[in-house]
Amino acid sequence: MEIANLYGRLVTQNQIDSSLIIQLNLAGERAVLEKGRYAICQRCHYQNLKYQVKLPHHQGYYCQNCIQLGRLTSKDFLYAVPEPNKFKVPEKILTWQGKLSQFQKRCAQELCTKVSQKQNHLIWAVTGAGKTEMLFPMLAENLAKKKRIALATPRIDVCNELYPRLQAAFENISIALLHGQSSMKYFYAQLTICTTHQLLKFKDAFDILIVDEIDSFPFAGNRSLNFATKRACKTSGVMICLTATPDQSTQKSIRQHELTVGYLPLRFHQHPLPEIKFRIERHLSELLEKQQIFPFIKKTVQKWVKQQTPFLIFVPRLSLLKPVFEIVKQIVDNKKVQGETVYAADEHRIAKVQALRDGKLRYLVTTTILERGVTFKNLDLMVIKAEDRNFSCSSLVQIAGRVGRNAQRPTGDVYFVMQHYTKNVKQAAQQIRHLNQKAQHLLDE
Repeated sequence: MEIANLYGRLVTQNQIDSSLIIQLNLAGERAVLEKGRYAICQRCHYQNLKYQVKLPHHQGYYCQNCIQLGRLTSKDFLYAVPEPNKFKVPEKILTWQGKLSQFQKRCAQELCTKVSQKQNHLIWAVTGAGKTEMLFPMLAENLAKKKRIALATPRIDVCNELYPRLQAAFENISIALLHGQSSMKYFYAQLTICTTHQLLKFKDAFDILIVDEIDSFPFAGNRSLNFATKRACKTSGVMICLTATPDQSTQKSIRQHELTVGYLPLRFHQHPLPEIKFRIERHLSELLEKQQIFPFIKKTVQKWVKQQTPFLIFVPRLSLLKPVFEIVKQIVDNKKVQGETVYAADEHRIAKVQALRDGKLRYLVTTTILERGVTFKNLDLMVIKAEDRNFSCSSLVQIAGRVGRNAQRPTGDVYFVMQHYTKNVKQAAQQIRHLNQKAQHLLDE
């Protein structure tokens, strides 16, 4: 293995040449430590109960939490080769030709200042505000200084969407794409786009670590991933967080001044967020169970098919994918208008999402896996059983935020179909109205 591929990486004794350990005078740490009833992993910091992870023949213990990254036992040692920032700076760094709005520019300039002051910072911006583009000035400024940067996000779909956008914006910069389904072989890159799980493989690697969608599953509330994020960032480094729907712990960090914050309640095209329209169907569960078409869904889907726009239909549970898909399929009744189901463990998920973008599919019936981080032009959507507890307030806001992201069509339908109102449904609608009011105040300044 090339030594460059070890920079900032957390590796075992089997992944690094022993002569290199001596040459670089690297100090290893035992991969799994024993403490009372626990076997504590030093890669993910998970506390395994000893009796659950004991190996036979006095081989010690292993970590069950991060085993998908390769098994670690108490016989293993972890090493980290220090990050030297060995990068060549090209003449032209930012190749993006676009322009930021005055409001985006304000957020971008604030971010540059906070990074230069080494202050951890949150960008709290509505869905479709152009958070990625707002990063470009800061990225360009720090790539020119040979800083190593990572943009991590909890979901593979988001990584796959960000990678081509960053490639186009920074054509002369080495960019790695790391996630469990990526065919790209790891290499030492100045800019890394990865899932938050991949951060478990780094130590003191990044001068700037950006975490997108910090309130999203599986990152939110996951101690191992939060630990990995802090360890992957250099002690002298800066963390940047991005979200449209910060959770309570993030808002607490703001109140305690652990994070500075920049707000943007306005989309890049300066149109309001499409607001939620509600439809109460008292016998919805029975209708779905019988795969029975009801007038509202028939009328709406037929309208979308006629206007030739793509659409998403969200369901709260895997068990509802097939019945809802069959209902929609009956309504469409047209071989030219194709659709699919999609869910987290769907091995064809990435291809299906791309097919919807490319117009090869017209619709997807999906779980919450597509609630955030994916963008489709001219989209309409419906949430079936919006009252279900699997739809949190932030989840519903994110889902609604898929619509109206295109400047050519900044509007679209957002329908919540349910048997009754819930607190989450009401709060989601209120939050969107509140954000639109704040956006209008900004425009009126």
